Amino acid sequence: MKQVPTALKVMVIDDSKTIRRTAQMLLENVGCEVITATDGFDALAKIADNHPRIIFVDIMMPRLDGYQTCALIKNNSAFKATPVIMLSSRDGLFDKARGRIVGSDQFLTKPFSREELLGAIRAHVPGFAAAH
Repeated sequence: MKQVPTALKVMVIDDSKTIRRTAQMLLENVGCEVITATDGFDALAKIADNHPRIIFVDIMMPRLDGYQTCALIKNNSAFKATPVIMLSSRDGLFDKARGRIVGSDQFLTKPFSREELLGAIRAHVPGFAAAH
C-alpha cells in the first residue's frame, strides 16, 4: 500500500469570515488541511488539538489580538518552533516591529494574494511543495 503524504496543517486565525474563507479556499486548493479560528482564545484550544505546522494570525481581533496570540504560542515550548505569520490591513513599520518583538516569523498585508500565502508557507515549512 502506498503511503499517502499527510496534508500540511495550516491554521488561519481571523475574525473576518471573508478572510478565513478566502485563505481556506486558496490553501485547500493546494492540498492543505485548514483549521480556522475566529480569535486567539478559539485558536489556542485548536492549536493544542491539531498541532498546525504554520499559523496565520490577524493582528486586529477582539478579546485576544494577534500580538497576544503570537506571544502565547511562542511562549509555549510545544509550539515555539511553529512559524507564525502576522496578517494586517495596515502596512506600518510599527506593526511589523511589534510583530517581530512577539516572535512572529513574517508579516503579510491584507488583502494577500495566493502567491504571498504560498510563498510564506514555502519559506517557513521545509519540504512544502504546493500542487498547482
